[in-house]
Amino acid sequence: MRIDIVPYDPVWADMAAKETERWEKALGTALREVHHIGSTAVPGLSAEPVIDLIAVIAPDVDLDKLQPLVHAMGYEWLGEFGQPGRRYCRRSSPTSGKRLVKAHCWSEGDSEILRHLAFRDALRADPMLRGAYETRKRHCASLHRDDAAAYAACKSGWIDTAEARALKALAGEDG
Repeated sequence: MRIDIVPYDPVWADMAAKETERWEKALGTALREVHHIGSTAVPGLSAEPVIDLIAVIAPDVDLDKLQPLVHAMGYEWLGEFGQPGRRYCRRSSPTSGKRLVKAHCWSEGDSEILRHLAFRDALRADPMLRGAYETRKRHCASLHRDDAAAYAACKSGWIDTAEARALKALAGEDG
């Protein structure tokens, strides 16, 4: 998959809202809420044009029992996919094969939810952080245009640092 960073598009918020409605209809009471995360959720931030969602699942629901419902929405179910506790799903266009949506399902209360939301909210609130992240993403994309894993690894240290700061700020800690 080629890494293409494109200018922010306000349509991404509408796409996320429509996808959220699909998740709500498909999962019903098993679904607590859906959050639009990632770069497409940050106005003004250039991004890969793929919507990232967190589906927060009721704590008494076995995540793996949702697989048939998620498949019925046209998603590929990849299980934990390297992150314990998560169920990772992705949906691509049936005609072009282009990736459209990545969904990360976690049980309500999982700390990974807060981590993602804190990072997203920090990027939304801080233009300097947003600019620095865009610079990092473009640099990594220029080095690893055709290697998604290497692109992600290139960004990961920067993201880890920014997330840690965002979580500290959320907790009211200095630093």
